[in-house]
Amino acid sequence: MALRTPLYETHVAAGARTVDFGGWDMPVNYGSQIEEHHAVRRDAGMFDVSHMCVVDLRGDRVRDYLRHLLANDVSKLTQQGKALYSCMLRQDGGVIDDLIVYCMNDQWYRMVVNAGTRDKDLAWLRQVAGGFGVAVEPRTDLAMIAVQGPNARAKAASVMDAAVAPRALEIGAFFGLDAGSLFIARTGYTGEDGFEIMLHSDQVVAFWNRLREAGVAPCGLGARDTLRLEAGMNLYGNDMDETTTPLESGLGWTVAWEPQDRDFIGRAALVAQKARGDTRKLVGLLVEDRAVLRSHQKVIVAAVGEGEVTSGTFSPTLQRSIGFARVPAATGDRCEVEIRGKLVAARIVRPPFVRHGKVAVAL
Repeated sequence: MALRTPLYETHVAAGARTVDFGGWDMPVNYGSQIEEHHAVRRDAGMFDVSHMCVVDLRGDRVRDYLRHLLANDVSKLTQQGKALYSCMLRQDGGVIDDLIVYCMNDQWYRMVVNAGTRDKDLAWLRQVAGGFGVAVEPRTDLAMIAVQGPNARAKAASVMDAAVAPRALEIGAFFGLDAGSLFIARTGYTGEDGFEIMLHSDQVVAFWNRLREAGVAPCGLGARDTLRLEAGMNLYGNDMDETTTPLESGLGWTVAWEPQDRDFIGRAALVAQKARGDTRKLVGLLVEDRAVLRSHQKVIVAAVGEGEVTSGTFSPTLQRSIGFARVPAATGDRCEVEIRGKLVAARIVRPPFVRHGKVAVAL
């Protein structure tokens, strides 16, 4: 039997169609996936992301631990609540998971990892923590709602306590606020402004219902996927995994090379890969026909070689098919994709495709 979030019965009562996602019964849509997508781009939508794993990391050496564990460097986090996006790597440079970590104080960092990698992530976190005396605490008592869209913060604040709402609206981008019963982060996975709100599981249904009464549209995993792809955001298991490194997954920007004496896990493998200069690269694709990109379709680059689509969908905002593909490093600005036995022309572009509701690529 699949796992269920505290909001599962609420989703069913609202007519959601549920699917198995990483071992969880999750809503894929409540009706029109396209309408849910547009609700986030134009107004405000909310997602149940309680399947994500929140982990509190505590100890006198937690900063040293994270500087060794992560490819990005938490020493960048000089302000309370500041967040950092990073990959957690194997020694060979393969991506164990991508995650967000918040610096709450010198002895407490909060991390959010993916649902499908939860067990292996926790095992790895604990294995590495042993040498640093860090306590790894999965917060199974917490649920999480992502409220996203141009009006998301205002609508979310309208259902918060009067003492909390003004503080929530003052949060800077990529910061988290511990507000007692709520942990409010100005982060997201859609390319829009908004909050990711953590709260106790026994409070989440009432909070979800208040958001709905405030005009925030419930949205499912279908819209979340089209939104994140338009926003140029990777999906673990599609666009990167343990067989790929950040350098070939469009995530080289998340690797902090300086200072050179920071010996993070996987550094030697990435240095060697970078020196070879034969790295594959992850690129954005924009199809110039009516065909729709899907994962695992073959990409052909004339006189260069072949690659593969890692993520693909029809973009409701662009009204075109878009995707990511891992291709040879020498790939230029054109390729073809094999779709149902036909070669379809595609243009290689730099994501994001959409930023804050506006088209960000030339059509």
